[in-house]
Amino acid sequence: MTIRPATRADCPGILAIYNDAVLTTTATYDYEPRTLMQREEWFDQHVRDGFAVFVAEDATGRIVGWSALNPYHARPGYRFTTENSVYIAADQRGKGLGKLLLAPLIEAARAKGLHAIIAAIDATNEASLRLHARFGFVQVGHFKEVGYKFDRWLDVIYLELILN
Repeated sequence: MTIRPATRADCPGILAIYNDAVLTTTATYDYEPRTLMQREEWFDQHVRDGFAVFVAEDATGRIVGWSALNPYHARPGYRFTTENSVYIAADQRGKGLGKLLLAPLIEAARAKGLHAIIAAIDATNEASLRLHARFGFVQVGHFKEVGYKFDRWLDVIYLELILN
């Protein structure tokens, strides 16, 4: 398994993983799959803004996971805070890829001079909650029934990691 910075050519693999999560999980509260053009625009904006995106690539060249730093809020007072994303292909979950993708993301945030990373995680996503806790993230909020997907109300847990 290779963990590396993503390139624009990785967007189809990133898109496939994200769209599967949209359709089958509560890891994202999006309802509609994204298009390749939308994902490429997302990637280009991340590059312009200096936000890291990493991919996990297996021996066959398939993208099997990805992680990203994302803007937290547009207001300038939040410029030292980022929100993270970690997504793993359905057939690769539970194999430790999350750890491999989160570690370089944290280092990229430090290198960018960021102060805090926020993770907003569906309260039922125990694997993601455990993953973030292993890296020192602490729970700072639990919002009840703020999301709605698959005909049910969903809670979101906010975790935070202070970097310096």
